[in-house]
Amino acid sequence: MEERILLVEDEEKLARMVELELNYEGYQVEKAFDGRRGLELALSGRFDLILLDIMLPALSGMEVLRRLRRESQVPVIMLTARDTVVDKVSGLDMGADDYVTKPFATEELLARIRAALRKRPARTEPDNRLSVGPLVMDLDRHLVAVDGQNVALTRREFDLLRCLLEHKEKVLSREELLEQVWGFDFMGETNTVDVYIRFLRTKLDEAFHIKLIHTVRGVGYVIREGLE
Repeated sequence: MEERILLVEDEEKLARMVELELNYEGYQVEKAFDGRRGLELALSGRFDLILLDIMLPALSGMEVLRRLRRESQVPVIMLTARDTVVDKVSGLDMGADDYVTKPFATEELLARIRAALRKRPARTEPDNRLSVGPLVMDLDRHLVAVDGQNVALTRREFDLLRCLLEHKEKVLSREELLEQVWGFDFMGETNTVDVYIRFLRTKLDEAFHIKLIHTVRGVGYVIREGLE
């Protein structure tokens, strides 16, 4: 199986050059150009190694690394123009596996990647997770996080969110949500769904200034990134 590398780098020309070199060496590469998107992808658990720039828009590389290390020990090599001992020590102390200073020779980067991949733990089965945008639901640990920050949900809120995530991009009617989350024998009204959707929006959309849970008028609700 080809090893998968996430490259988080806001210099698009450099990112493309590195991507081509890695592709040539047989790696699968996915790119992100800002820290927020990089963190979202890093938390997905799909990658064997992460190349992470420090100077990034939205979230710095150091902040991405800090949040990532709460959830994952995937190997991380920092890419940066900073060459001071303090910067290197800070990155390594925060959990980076290695540090490459720009400009770097391609062969050096490839050697460091090979070394980091050799040291990583054997690949296990993928985490049992559902995600959309910056939101990740860990089914095994019964946790929900946005941008690496845990969100406290009641059991019913968790079950409703899970149902939406399992049908991501699909509009579900109130009746479908009642049946799947509350069960066939639930005697309440369909506006129960509306109440719990409001609870989720308060804890997720409003708290983190994102838009994930959408109303499709006359039909029901759907979870997805983007506009109404």
